[in-house]
Amino acid sequence: MRYFYDTEFIEDGRTIDLVSIGVVAEDGREFYAVSSDFNERRAGDWVRRNVLPQLPPRSDPAWMPRSVLRERLYGFLLPDHTPGDRLPASLRPEMWAWLGAYDRVAFAQLWGDMTGLPRELPRFPHELRQLWEDAGRPQLPEEPANAHDALADARFNVVKYRLSVQARDARRR
Repeated sequence: MRYFYDTEFIEDGRTIDLVSIGVVAEDGREFYAVSSDFNERRAGDWVRRNVLPQLPPRSDPAWMPRSVLRERLYGFLLPDHTPGDRLPASLRPEMWAWLGAYDRVAFAQLWGDMTGLPRELPRFPHELRQLWEDAGRPQLPEEPANAHDALADARFNVVKYRLSVQARDARRR
């Protein structure tokens, strides 16, 4: 199963602190969560202008501690499995992100350092930007009005993936 994801985070050159994560599965299911553990005071101007205003109110159930977020995200990615299950590669989730290096770190750090990431979760993201470039840089629609909302960006990643695969396949014919 392919999953398209995006994270919003605070980073200072040494630390990446997850703010929110949005994931869209290729079967249409969606996951969105906001970490109640991030330190808003550490947010830079860009995050303050572009990310924080789009978060739901703190009373929204999307807000949760990282420990709960981690469990729910795992359950979303592998709904019929529990941590530690031995899965063949064909059943492991395939994660796709646009310029996803930082997203990957924010995702993996939900489990602590890289050694804490469950084996059944992938160790690398598939890179949508590279797929798009390899497909000849097909025309993409405008970013959504609510860009930098993690779920809106994850949904837009699905669009980027589909357009890129169509363009790539058309070039191969």
